[in-house]
Amino acid sequence: MDIFMGLDSPLFLHNLHHILDETNNNNNHNNKSANSEPTRAYVRDARAMAATPADVKEYPNAYVFIVDMPGLRSGDIKVEVEDDNVLVISGERKREEEENVKFVRMERRIGKFMRKFSLPENANNEKISAVCQDGVLTVTVEKLPPPEPKKPKLIQVQVA
Repeated sequence: MDIFMGLDSPLFLHNLHHILDETNNNNNHNNKSANSEPTRAYVRDARAMAATPADVKEYPNAYVFIVDMPGLRSGDIKVEVEDDNVLVISGERKREEEENVKFVRMERRIGKFMRKFSLPENANNEKISAVCQDGVLTVTVEKLPPPEPKKPKLIQVQVA
């Protein structure tokens, strides 16, 4: 059994979340302003974004986002567009709770999964589809058709 666990170990992350909870509770009870400290939500979201691998492909007619979300069912995943141009993919995997069970080793990722992508101007926000299969989410964002070139306007010349 490993004595030293890395910063990404679930035991370390659990303890980090516990410390952040206690820090937030102490700040709230003491009425101190914590504007200079990152909030727990910011730290949690930053960690979730850093730990969620993704690939982005561009095809002639669409953008495809492929995101690993192991252990999540399609109902546990949320795909949305914020501010008309930010694609947000999120979900959360919780630890299975069992009575009379002690974890000897925890390596599988638990917690929040999240990624945010700025969509290009030619992305069609009305034509987005998402499919989850075997822990891999594939989000397809169709492209808008290219604008038609402007045709010259013909003006009839009248006889005076």
